[in-house]
Parts: sequence; C-alpha cells; structure tokens
Amino acid sequence: MSPQEYSSMDATDLARLIREQHATPKELLDLALARYHRLNPQLNAVCQPMIDIARKRVGEPLAGPLAGVPFLIKDAIQDYAGMPTGNGSTVFSRIPARRHSHIVQRLLDAGAVIFGKTNTPELALKGVTDPEAFGRTVNPWNTAHTPGGSSGGSAAAVAAGIVPMAGANDGGGSIRIPAACCGLFGLRPTRGRVSVGPAAAEIWEGASSDGVVSRSVRDSALALDVLAGPNVGDPFQIAGAQDSFVNLAQREPGTLRIGFSTRSPVDTPVHPEAIKAVEETVALLQSLGHEVVEAEPDYDGQALARSYLMLYFGQVAATLDEARTMGARDEEFELLTRVLAAFGRSMSSARYVASHRQWNSFSQALGQFYQQHDLFLTPTLAHPPIRHEQAQIPTRQAKLLHNMLRSGALPTLSRWGMLDNMVNDMARKNLTYVPFTQLANLTGTPAMSVPLYWTEKGLPLGVQFCGPVGSEGRLLQLASQLEQARPWKDRWPAMATEAE
Repeated sequence: MSPQEYSSMDATDLARLIREQHATPKELLDLALARYHRLNPQLNAVCQPMIDIARKRVGEPLAGPLAGVPFLIKDAIQDYAGMPTGNGSTVFSRIPARRHSHIVQRLLDAGAVIFGKTNTPELALKGVTDPEAFGRTVNPWNTAHTPGGSSGGSAAAVAAGIVPMAGANDGGGSIRIPAACCGLFGLRPTRGRVSVGPAAAEIWEGASSDGVVSRSVRDSALALDVLAGPNVGDPFQIAGAQDSFVNLAQREPGTLRIGFSTRSPVDTPVHPEAIKAVEETVALLQSLGHEVVEAEPDYDGQALARSYLMLYFGQVAATLDEARTMGARDEEFELLTRVLAAFGRSMSSARYVASHRQWNSFSQALGQFYQQHDLFLTPTLAHPPIRHEQAQIPTRQAKLLHNMLRSGALPTLSRWGMLDNMVNDMARKNLTYVPFTQLANLTGTPAMSVPLYWTEKGLPLGVQFCGPVGSEGRLLQLASQLEQARPWKDRWPAMATEAE
C-alpha cells in the first residue's frame, strides 16, 4: 500500500483491508508512523508517543471491527494502564494510570492499534491547544492558527492524515470546536452513552462526553458502536440504540424540521463567514427537502455562560486540591488554571449548587424547542479558527492576575463579591469565539459539527447540529446525507498532501 492510499482511506476501509488480508497491521502502523515522524514535528499533535507498545501489539493476533487500524487517544480521561494521563499538565504527567479506562479497553477489544496520546490544553480547559507542559499544537490548514481545543491534538493528527480518526472528549465543545477548525466530523454523544469509568463516575457533573474526531461519518458511527455502553459501577446509564449506529447512519433521515440561529447566545459578534456557513447550510438542507425555519430555544445565554464558568471554578479548584494531596504545588500549574482555582476556592458550596440547579432551566427550554423542531442548527464557532496570539492573556492582565494571586487578594475579593463584574466579563470574553457549544453540554444532549464550509482564506469552519437526548442516530443520518451531497473527505490541507 502506498502512503497516498493509506491517507485516502478511512478507518472502515482500513479495517476491511485487514479482514480481507490485503494489508497487515504492521504495514498500516509503519505507514502511520512514517506520517507521524514527518508531520508531528510541525504539528505537535502527539505529546506522548507509544510506539514500542504499538509495535508489540501488531505482532499479536488482533480481532474486532477496528483490527489493525492505527489509532491515537487523547491525553485526558482516556487512561492507558502504565502511561500517565497528563491532561496537558506537568503534574499529572508524572502519574501513570493504574488501569485502562473503559474507552481504551473498548478500543483495544475492537483491535485498534494505539500508538500515542494527543495534546490538549492544561486540564482540557480551553478551546485552543497550547499547554506549557507540551507546547502549542498548530492547525494543518494554516500553522499560524489554532486547531481548536481541547481535543486539538487529535484533530490536527486526523486532518493531517496521520490517523483516520482519534479519541476526543467534549465538556464544552472540545470535540466539535477542533472538528470545526480542522475540517473534520465531530459528534458529541448523549450524556452516559459512553462510560468514562472506572477512574471517574462522570466528568464535570456529566457535562463531558467521550467520542472521536474523524474524516467520515461512518467512522464516527463505527466508533460509537465500539465505545457505547456502561462500565460496572457507572452512576448513570441510558438505553442502547435500537440498531447499530453504523446501520442507523445508512438510513435516510426523512424530512426534518430544523430550527436555526446565527445569533450569539451571549450577544457577542458573530463573524460574517460563520453566518454565511449557516446560510449556505440552510440552502443545502432546503434543497434536500428539509423544512428549515429561523428559531432558537428560549433560554438565557448569559446565565448559561455564568453557570458554565461556575462549573469551571469548582472543578478546577477540586482538581488542584487533589494535586496538593499528591505533593504538587499550585505554582506548577498555569496562570489561568490557578486563577480559576482561586475563584473556585472562594465560592461557597451553596452558590455552586444554586448554579448547578440552573441547568434544569436550560434543559427545559431545549426540551420545549424539540417539541416543535427535530434539530437545532447554529455555527459551531462564532469566528474562523483564530490565530494563536489571539488566545493569549494580555501581558498587563496576566501581570495583574499574577500579583492578585501572589498577594492572596483574588480569593478574598471574590468572597466579598467584589469580582462579580470580572466573572461576568470572563464569561463573556471566554465564550466570544465559542458561544454555541456549551448548551449541549449542560443539557446532556448530543451535537455534531459538520465540515460544510471553508472560508475565503481556506480555513475550515464547521456548522453545528444539536438534537434531543438519544438522537445520535438521527444526527448521523443527516450527516451522512450532507456528506453525500457536499463531500469533504477529499479536501486536504497542503501540509498533508506534501507529506505523501
């Protein structure tokens, strides 16, 4: 098999070649590693290589729907026994996982050949991928721009053709955002569809779901078939699908009533190209016979943004407190991480619970919306993939925050309620580029980013479809129809084709 043939095939095709004995697992691994060695120095997509483990694995008998397919997992949540799950942090990169996560075990049982872990921002907290511990990951379409986050390493590796799909997770858009930035398909499953056990019961109060980023809809359907299901001891389980997701994805979606909006829920500007991406999608949907109307759920976007930030505060504080019990110091974490933790430590438990109770109002609003509409269409991002420097904290602000942390003023002022305006400003600014994705997380509903649009400068800019709980089958059906109507699989960044 040639390098061009390898990169042009999705995981479904590669698995078929293995089954039909037209290729061997070792051959596919060699091809994947050749692209990795050629491209990763530019991309910085893989932060923890596992090459020796993979070479040993291809010498063993492999069986299952992904037998022999090269694969990468995200360096967050997706534990591989004996390897650290670094979470973009020097602290956690010192601690090896005691056992495989449910996700990794499912992939191994399906025959996947895992040869590395992909880069993520510290604690998977941002929509860009720039951890101080492992360095910045770049977008294969234009290295001056972000690949998104927090699954940016996975998205960059798939977009560059190192692997056909890679592990990802999504607690605020972290599957959909990098998929949108890198021209990939990304489906965030319903809460509880894929277990994150056994090391955790749920991630971020159930707001986070695990899945993949991929180049084809059928690969994401296949991955969901492999990954879906509970782990012993899970606190929350949902009913399985009536058929395999691969089979469901092959069926026609029927005529759907789809509501759409291009208005930012936090009333920040939306770039004209993000609006154009939705408008072109609306026209495409109408040409396919769907009923598309301008409509949006009736919820308070600013309240959702504050609730989401409160989740950050509490979760980051608890994580850094846990790190302290292992002998780590706060100073070993990045400035933004420490600021979030300081807010979390100053927040009362009553305030955290009150914020969490608001999630129900968002679920109720979305549930009412789905009484009249099958799906909800928005931009995935409010702006094309940003340049790296746009994600950096301004020097003056960073110095102020550092001094407030060092003096102890930040948590004190927060407890007195004197920083509420700063919190509201953070909620607004942090979500300026990504205001559309968090609704699915706080309501536990599935959502997908579909790569239907490229900007005038040649950057991908996906559109998002959200659905009610358990509607992954319908989302996959629509995505398959859109993929057939406007194929994206053969669109490649120049970096990827030059590497062949």
